[in-house]
Amino acid sequence: MTIQKLSLCDLTEGQCARVAEILLTGPMRRRLRDLGIIEGTRVECLQRSPFGDPAAYRIRGAAIALRREDSRGILVC
Repeated sequence: MTIQKLSLCDLTEGQCARVAEILLTGPMRRRLRDLGIIEGTRVECLQRSPFGDPAAYRIRGAAIALRREDSRGILVC
């Protein structure tokens, strides 16, 4: 059985998933790790801005806003 991976930016409001892989590198990867976004972390899409960017996610009890270009590099399942 193959598990389908989506980008974090593909989640709709209210949808939950777990981080499967982080494709980003450098300072942004470190920032995400500092925010608690690591493999296995549960995330929930809380809200999208009117134009869809940025979006707010609940991560470890905190609401975090991420731009689409950054959330595209986070794979979830």
